[in-house]
Amino acid sequence: MQQLDETLTMLKELTDARAASGNEREAREVMKKYIAPFADRMDSDNLGGVIAEKVGDANGPKVMIAGHLDEVGFMVTQIDDKGFLKFQTIGGWWSQVMLAQRVQVITRKGETIIGVIGSKPPHILPAEVRNKPFQITDMFIDVGATSKDEAEGWGILPGDMVVPYFEFTVMKNEKHLLAKAWDNRIGCAIAIEVLKGLKDEKHPNIVYGCGVVQEEVGLRGAKVATHKIQPDIGFAVDVGIAGDTPGITSKESTSKIGAGPQIIIYDASMIAHKGIRDLVVDTANENGIPFQYEAIPGGGTDAGAIHITANGVPSLSIGIATRYIHSHAGILHRDDFENTVKLIIEVIKKLDRDTVNKIIFE
Repeated sequence: MQQLDETLTMLKELTDARAASGNEREAREVMKKYIAPFADRMDSDNLGGVIAEKVGDANGPKVMIAGHLDEVGFMVTQIDDKGFLKFQTIGGWWSQVMLAQRVQVITRKGETIIGVIGSKPPHILPAEVRNKPFQITDMFIDVGATSKDEAEGWGILPGDMVVPYFEFTVMKNEKHLLAKAWDNRIGCAIAIEVLKGLKDEKHPNIVYGCGVVQEEVGLRGAKVATHKIQPDIGFAVDVGIAGDTPGITSKESTSKIGAGPQIIIYDASMIAHKGIRDLVVDTANENGIPFQYEAIPGGGTDAGAIHITANGVPSLSIGIATRYIHSHAGILHRDDFENTVKLIIEVIKKLDRDTVNKIIFE
């Protein structure tokens, strides 16, 4: 097994954490561990979001950098008489990536019980059903219990969190990183590294590195954290669609992993603020940082909630192109992570009061 450096160790701990929407504690504790040394003050919102404050100029504008702690997962809803678990999806799942995948059920006492998502075998399905996607409502989780009493005796209860079971892996091409929950522990990692990169830098503002909650079920935590911070400028950092795998056309996505951060000019939750978009693009060009434009009409990010909180917050979403999001395993490129951190740090250095006022009022 490859020896992990400091950055890879952080990424492994973040993605290994089990934290479906509404159950973000494990990811929250990892993020706090890594971001606290670079914060002047640690805070939180009442739903459990992490807010790390770094003061450059106490009279300067407030800049919010938000990743989300939660991942797509499941919730146990019923245990049948034979010990099989019925479940509710948490966040958006496609049925074709779920069957026969291993999952981990986290009990109230914190015990981990491994299971597998099961269904009827195709051999007994009618021919007209066999070639159609299997309905999520007909799936179940098999944890090896032989009865409801046995499953309950292990501590499994309705409401328990279930998340994918997967091992963080540095691939043969060491720039390619394979893990569960890149959506959106990579955004949390970016917030951590931005504060770390500002440790000895002058910046004319107050920066808030955030890990917000419940993004996958409606951008809920971002709204709460934004209301608490009342930022002048907001950035959401999240995964984006990678269009470099077989079958994806240029009409659907032109993004490639390794080609730089995505500047999200449009998605279903917001239109990128033109003033911030232009500043970020100019900053990338000035510093030789590669980037790519992306539009995602079928999805949204926390910027969708940030920009319409209170009186409105000019916002931009920056994405990391990631393959196979909302599945058990995604692949992203380490260079994209590092270039996104560089870009946001350089943008923050420019966000003085005059620049922010120009963005807001012009």
